[in-house]
Amino acid sequence: MPLAIIMDLDIVKPDLVTREFLAVLFAGFGTDLAPLTSDYGDEPCPKSLLPVANKPLLEYVLSWLEHSGIKDVLLICPASHRSSVYHHIHSDVSSSSLRIDLQTYDESLDDNIGTCTLLRQFANRISEDFVVLPCDFIPPPDLPLSLLLNKFRVDTLSDGCLATTCWYPSRTPEKGTHIEEWGPLPTTTSIVWDPATSTLLHVDTPDDKDRNAEELELKMSLLSRHPHLKLSTSLEDSHVYVCRRSVLDLLAEKPSFTSLREEFIPWLCKIQYRQSKRAKYGKAVEEVSEPTSQSLSLRHSSLLYIPSPEDSEEAETRLASQASFRVGLIVHRNPENPPMRINTLHSFYEMNKRILGTTTYSLPSNPKDRALIDQRAQISADSIVGESTQISERTTIKRSIIGRHCIIGKMVKITSCVLLDHCVIEDGAKLDNCILGKNTQVGSRAELTKCVTQAGYEVAAGEIVKGEKLEVSDWMATPDGNLSEDSADTEE
Repeated sequence: MPLAIIMDLDIVKPDLVTREFLAVLFAGFGTDLAPLTSDYGDEPCPKSLLPVANKPLLEYVLSWLEHSGIKDVLLICPASHRSSVYHHIHSDVSSSSLRIDLQTYDESLDDNIGTCTLLRQFANRISEDFVVLPCDFIPPPDLPLSLLLNKFRVDTLSDGCLATTCWYPSRTPEKGTHIEEWGPLPTTTSIVWDPATSTLLHVDTPDDKDRNAEELELKMSLLSRHPHLKLSTSLEDSHVYVCRRSVLDLLAEKPSFTSLREEFIPWLCKIQYRQSKRAKYGKAVEEVSEPTSQSLSLRHSSLLYIPSPEDSEEAETRLASQASFRVGLIVHRNPENPPMRINTLHSFYEMNKRILGTTTYSLPSNPKDRALIDQRAQISADSIVGESTQISERTTIKRSIIGRHCIIGKMVKITSCVLLDHCVIEDGAKLDNCILGKNTQVGSRAELTKCVTQAGYEVAAGEIVKGEKLEVSDWMATPDGNLSEDSADTEE
């Protein structure tokens, strides 16, 4: 007969409660955000540290994790980014109290390593159920990570669900706001799901589209098991996946897979309704010695019930025999404030503008910073100005975000722009709907419209540019703007 014991949670020893989840956070190069993420000479510009409303992207995700109660993070980034990322997470800028295990991988920009490859590479560091997250996801306040974790806990206990995914409706830009020169908008993915059970059943892959772009092909076994389906063609994948540890054992069975979203998750969906795949791969799931989250979720939620060994063995046997191998999903709908991945120039610009809509500018409280802003400068209420930034007389700033340590000259006009740190804008320049990478210099009376600049780019005085991605040429690609010794030797 099992014993029911009332315990004082304040005196429970930490080692009695094993870690429930590990967050696996991917921080890649962000090639679709170029030229903002292009190197500044020999200095990398990591996507994870790109500021949105003057706050590094990484901080949004770390804060989301902290609020969920997760304490441990495996942060994986390119080897060339390690120094910058390490410095940030150990600086005063980062408010995170998380335990972060920073790991790196060697990769060139021309040889993109996928998330599946990295999970296999670092699987030995993952001993429990885990949450995969991208560094570029910014959730709204009404989407706490605990919502996904709780659904995963319930589903794994009830039917042995393998994973929980999160999707959200794609937003179509308002007419006239899309800047074509910044690249195409991200494409949506067709998915099939069961609303009654919140089960993800099919994810269209690039190979599916290549074989038949006009029609969606579904197996009869899927239709017979789930007769009431829903097809969605306008949802985006958050790339946030809550997974059982045994998912890594399944991933090891598919060494050719590189992408979680495009290959592994679509394949994982098929196990739940195709008997041949269940027979072939189900053993990898059922042979797990302890269903981690199934037992730990109860232990974390109450610590009031200590089962007998017979009860534990019976529960695990029942779970294995009844395992559905299901992939759950949450569709988060909030048209006013939807989630967003900051993985394109468009989404970077849009999220900055969205945050401006919720802010009200006020002069710096620090007297030193306040003295840097001329009293005759005009700054609209829906703007943000970073610390230690100098703004000269008769300059006008509207609906814009100005980074830290910038120098803005006299009679400058800045409208609907995002300027990263250490930008210098000389007298009389005009900027409209632009994103300027850090250390960009704009000469006097220059005019930029709908432009994006690489870090360190210099716009000549009086130059007029519209709708361009402005990248530093090879001969300028050193932080001081001078030729490197190798380049000079080549010229000779």
